[in-house]
Amino acid sequence: MVNGLNLAFQFLDSFAFVVLAAAGLAVIFGIMGVINLAHGEFILFGAYATTKSVTDLGLPLPAAMVVASLLTAGFGVVVERTIISGFVPNWIGQRTVGRDLIEPLYDRLADSMVATFGLSLVMVQSARILFGNSIDTVGTPFGNVAYGAFSYSTYRLVLAGISILVLVAAYYLFTRTTFGTRVRATMQDEQTAKALGIDTERTYMLTFGIGSGLAGLTGALFAPVLSMQPTLGDQFLIEAFVAVVVGGPSVVLGTALSGGVLGAVSATVTNLTDSTTFGRIALLVAAILALRFLPGGITGLIERVRARRQEATDGD
Repeated sequence: MVNGLNLAFQFLDSFAFVVLAAAGLAVIFGIMGVINLAHGEFILFGAYATTKSVTDLGLPLPAAMVVASLLTAGFGVVVERTIISGFVPNWIGQRTVGRDLIEPLYDRLADSMVATFGLSLVMVQSARILFGNSIDTVGTPFGNVAYGAFSYSTYRLVLAGISILVLVAAYYLFTRTTFGTRVRATMQDEQTAKALGIDTERTYMLTFGIGSGLAGLTGALFAPVLSMQPTLGDQFLIEAFVAVVVGGPSVVLGTALSGGVLGAVSATVTNLTDSTTFGRIALLVAAILALRFLPGGITGLIERVRARRQEATDGD
């Protein structure tokens, strides 16, 4: 019984970590075609902003998390307007001239990787210069859940619940709102979307801001349970990329399914070996196998199956 509970809690923990780590990256990559190698540092931004808001400003932890998420979203908008879109203010030159000189990084995977990798280095070194190699942490709230000799952090359960809420909110935003319709139209055909009157640049800007805000929220949520140091983002980046690639083209469904599959693999191996290191290794091995046999990811396979069924139906 206790072993089963431990496996269940390990799964929830792994699921929450993978989903929250990948959510912001999935939004930015899936919609904009931008590989953000500074994603881990955006998470770092949210974690540091939360911790400093609590320890230095005296804000309650929930309020600090909201502030950190908004600050990270705002920072993401600035990054998108300057580094990603190549926007040149009017006082430097006409916007159209700026566009001719600086091409946006949308759907330019290699270029976006180089640009955001440089940004990640700047952010890590800035954190080290400003705050040193570590800062004070905030305490983990809510205590533990106990069952006989078994004990588990209640806050980890809260993280699992929040990860599900994030998926539901993202699904609603991108499938049930006017903004979501504009995003999908821009994804499918940017030029046609412009012809229909959609401000695609604003859509990209808001999308990057949302993805950055989700990264900041992830950092804020994990701030109470992690050691605050400039390399904190490295703990999230690999799992985030793995989840996005394994999930496939669907932003929300892909993140949910990859979080479930990879979380189950990681939890099972961690529970059997009593080692989180082996759990992470198993997660990466599972990702390699998934890429080998499912190059389009889980949702890519689902789309191919649907297409074949539709062809069979049309043939009948």
